[in-house]
Amino acid sequence: MSVSATAGSAALFARAKNVTPGGVNSPVRAFNAVGGTPRFMRSGAGAWLTDVDGREYVDLVCSWGPMLLGHAHPEVQAAVQTAVAAGTSFGTPTEPEVELAEEIVARTPVERVRLVSSGTEATMSAIRLARGFTGRDVVVKFAGCYHGHVDALLASAGSGLATFAVPGTPGVPESSTALTLVLPYNDRAAVEAVFAEHGDRIACLITEAAPGNMGVVPPDSAPGGGFNSFLADICRRHGALFVSDEVMTGFRASRQGHWGLDGAIEGWAPDLMTFGKVMGGGFPAAAFGGRAEVMAHLAPEGSVYQAGTLSGNPIATTAGLATLRLATDEVYAHLTRVGDTIKAATSDALALAGVEHVVQSAGTMFSVFFTGGPIRNFADASRTDSAAYAAFFHAMLDAGVYLPPSAYEAWFLSSAHDERAVTRILDALPAAARAAAAATA
Repeated sequence: MSVSATAGSAALFARAKNVTPGGVNSPVRAFNAVGGTPRFMRSGAGAWLTDVDGREYVDLVCSWGPMLLGHAHPEVQAAVQTAVAAGTSFGTPTEPEVELAEEIVARTPVERVRLVSSGTEATMSAIRLARGFTGRDVVVKFAGCYHGHVDALLASAGSGLATFAVPGTPGVPESSTALTLVLPYNDRAAVEAVFAEHGDRIACLITEAAPGNMGVVPPDSAPGGGFNSFLADICRRHGALFVSDEVMTGFRASRQGHWGLDGAIEGWAPDLMTFGKVMGGGFPAAAFGGRAEVMAHLAPEGSVYQAGTLSGNPIATTAGLATLRLATDEVYAHLTRVGDTIKAATSDALALAGVEHVVQSAGTMFSVFFTGGPIRNFADASRTDSAAYAAFFHAMLDAGVYLPPSAYEAWFLSSAHDERAVTRILDALPAAARAAAAATA
């Protein structure tokens, strides 16, 4: 099939640009990284999206992760419809928010949890709490790790290894990033150097449990403990908090709600964790939590203020709770099987076409880099051939497969990706690989 004619999407995009900056409400939706006109979707069912022109696509974005069970899952829909019939927002505590918090605490290392409405709000609040708890101001993060559009975390690396960051975007004043240090990911020596120089000033170190916003870049493993356990240990030794951002990986990479504690990494847990996406079941919901001792500093129990009118919204918490309860071991086993099939077929098609690439994964998340590997940090990821990816993306789109419209994003699957959906993907790969090869010639 061909989807070159996109009259409905083109018309809507033109209208949107008259009333919304760039015509979208989140930049990556605009197709700026791949060119062309974004597809405006009308509906989703299972593994499939249907655009306003009536064209159908296998969805490998899954709302950027939340749709673990696929679109319009009947049991999630039924739970939400019942909740909506009872009212949409009360400004009071409700039972679903307690039940969702209990589910998160039961599955993850956190002892207490606070519900919020977005991943950005979760990381912003976790940083504030870490500073309030430690009485320190400096934050350490890694280049390529995205933690929402918090001013202090939209920072670029300074000129030296242990120098403070500069704003990474206009609109962020230097004062907002003046207490942020940005380091290369997976670089233990850089972390040790920063803590040696600034250790008594560092409130926290924040990292994605397994980065997915520069493409999927797993933390290095080692016999004595992986990169995450190393980070937790150095924070502990210097009195800083270790914040594991699992907005993307939480309940997506594994049923346990976290990825960074799996495998050989034992005997430690983050001081604070952030969650989002899957835990909201497709609704705006997120959370941050951690050790009871730390969370006790949060208002109204403590003095660190945080609030939100729609935090713990009964519709969002109902959808999230239904999703988590339906996310069985069989769901994750299915994601693993289908993911293995697609990863292998993608690599085979690109290799046959002579396209340099590497496929990397963390749990059930994966992505394809159009460059040689391994990819250990943002500098490595930046070598990816964006033109090759754009050609690959559009060839897949023309064949009815919707990939992330950026070379630096993870691919997501759902439990609804069945044989028909997988066949559509596999059939599209050879031509897409040849298109990528032509773009590199």
